[in-house]
Amino acid sequence: MAYVISEDCVACGTCIDECPVGAISEGDIYSINPDECTECGTCADACPSGAISLG
Repeated sequence: MAYVISEDCVACGTCIDECPVGAISEGDIYSINPDECTECGTCADACPSGAISLG
C-alpha cells in the first residue's frame, strides 16, 4: 500500500527532494504515484505538516 498525501499538504516541496524514486508530483496538493512508491516512508518522515501517511 503506497503512501498518500492528504489535503493538509501545504505544497512546501520538502517531500519531493526526499523521495528516492521520484514518485511525488507537484500541484496545489502534491500527489504520490502508487505504482512508483516503494513505501519507504522517507516522505512521511520529512513532511512538516504531517500530511503524508500510508494509504
